[in-house]
Amino acid sequence: MSPTIALLLGLVLLFFGGELLVRGSVALALKMRISTLVVGMTVVSFATSAPELFVSLQAVLDGSNDIAFGNVIGSNIANITLVLGVTALIFRVQISEQTITLNYPILLLSSLAFGGVMYYFNGIPQEIGFLFIFLLVVFAWVLISKSRKDNLNSATDEDELLVEASTDSLFKSLGFLIAGIVLLKFGADYLVDGTIEIAKKFEISERVIAVTVVAIGTSIPELATSIVAALKKEDNLAIGNLIGSNIFNILAVLGIVASVQEISISDSAILSFDYVWMIAITFLLGLFIYTFSKRQISRTEGVILLLIYISYLYFSIY
Repeated sequence: MSPTIALLLGLVLLFFGGELLVRGSVALALKMRISTLVVGMTVVSFATSAPELFVSLQAVLDGSNDIAFGNVIGSNIANITLVLGVTALIFRVQISEQTITLNYPILLLSSLAFGGVMYYFNGIPQEIGFLFIFLLVVFAWVLISKSRKDNLNSATDEDELLVEASTDSLFKSLGFLIAGIVLLKFGADYLVDGTIEIAKKFEISERVIAVTVVAIGTSIPELATSIVAALKKEDNLAIGNLIGSNIFNILAVLGIVASVQEISISDSAILSFDYVWMIAITFLLGLFIYTFSKRQISRTEGVILLLIYISYLYFSIY
């Protein structure tokens, strides 16, 4: 199988695997009588980050640490600039109170902590991986507690999925869950193998392909979800879900991968270039949320975000 076909096949398997995993995990969560909002902000966020988890874990096991870092950093950049930018072009994205008071501050703190760890350790040691997982559990607990306390019942684009998924039988839900995991595993294998071969063939660094092609591919679930939300004008928690996904990418994906095997930085550009773009874009999102906007991301800001992403791709490649 050619590397290009392997890469494309990997992307397709990751997409369908992510879809099945989301549906199966949501249905099981609902059968446990967890509210739809909490499911959307925890289970769905984790499930849509599953492609990043499988790809990064497979990359580290194959000795390609730069793919693991590039995948997460590139996906976080794509979520804010590409996914949110496209969504804002379709309609103005309203910013929820929870995003202002909890989600964005946690994203900023976790992003800064991520950079500090990479700078100090030149990677992520195992003990820090376990710490990230612990912080993720704390974040999920705070999120659930706050949601119940505030009695938030806002509709999101996941709600229709949740209602549909709740009718699935236990056997069917488990089937979706297992099928999703299997597809994600094979998708990650093909995607990582194809990426490594293409990088060698065209003498392109693994980091560049990871922050571009791989990152966009693993962000497909978030992009598809946000576009559906935009078309249905279900925007109450659109930005919150993207921020939640970025938090999960750092704390869950890198935490789990590092707890399995320490991740070291091979290409210094991961820290000096890619991370700098990621944290700068995260700060810019904060300006949009707290300063420039009236609790919304406008179409103009969506255009700005897309132009920033195009610029990032240009400078990454050339």
